[in-house]
Amino acid sequence: MEHGQRGRAGLVASKPTTSTGSSRVGRPSATSRDQLEGVAFELFASKGFEQTTIDDIAAAAGISRRTFFRYHASKNDLVWGDFDGQLVRLRELLDACPPDLPMMDALREAVVAFNRFDPAEVPWHRRRMELILRVPALQADSTLRYTSWRSVVSSFAAERTGLPPQSLLPRQIGYAALATCIAAYEQWLHDENADLSGLLDSAMRELQSGFGGHEVPPR
Repeated sequence: MEHGQRGRAGLVASKPTTSTGSSRVGRPSATSRDQLEGVAFELFASKGFEQTTIDDIAAAAGISRRTFFRYHASKNDLVWGDFDGQLVRLRELLDACPPDLPMMDALREAVVAFNRFDPAEVPWHRRRMELILRVPALQADSTLRYTSWRSVVSSFAAERTGLPPQSLLPRQIGYAALATCIAAYEQWLHDENADLSGLLDSAMRELQSGFGGHEVPPR
C-alpha cells in the first residue's frame, strides 16, 4: 500500500519466510516474525483462519505460546504484519515527492510504489489481502488500521492544501483514497490475471480528476 519489504500489508505484506510443504512434527522452530507468519499462513490455508488458534500456530512453529506473543499481540495482528512500520514507509514516499508535483499525482505515485511487489511475493500478498478483506473476524482490526492509513494521507493532503488536518477536504481525500485502494484490491482478488499496480494507477487517476486544483502553490 514497497519494494521487496517483508512483513507488510499494502494498504495496506510481502512473502513470509517459511519452509515448503505443510506444517509437520520436527520442523525447525520459527526464529523470526516472517517465519512465524509463514507457518501461520500455511495453517490458515489448510484449516481456515477462524479455526486456527494461537496454540495451533505456536505448536506448528515449534515455539511456546509466550514466544508467539513476543512477535504478535494476537492472531489478528499477525495477519497485518509490520503495519505500523509500513505507515512510516508510506509517509516517506509521500514526503519524497517533489513539491512541484501536483498533490494527486504525488498521492497516486506513492500509493502505487507502496503496493508494488516482487513477483515471487505476490501469492503471499494475495493470501494476506484475502484474509483482510474477506474474513469477518478481521473487520474490527481493519477499521483501526484503515484509520491510521487515512491519517497519513489526510495529513499529506492538509500540508499540500494549507488546511488543518481536521478540515473537510483533507479528511475527504483520505477517505476517498482508501476507498479507491480497497476497490482496486477487491478487483485484483477477483481477477487472478489482473495487475495490481495497473489497477491502483488507473483507479487513482479516476480519483485524481475530482480533487485537482485545491492545493496551494509550493513554497
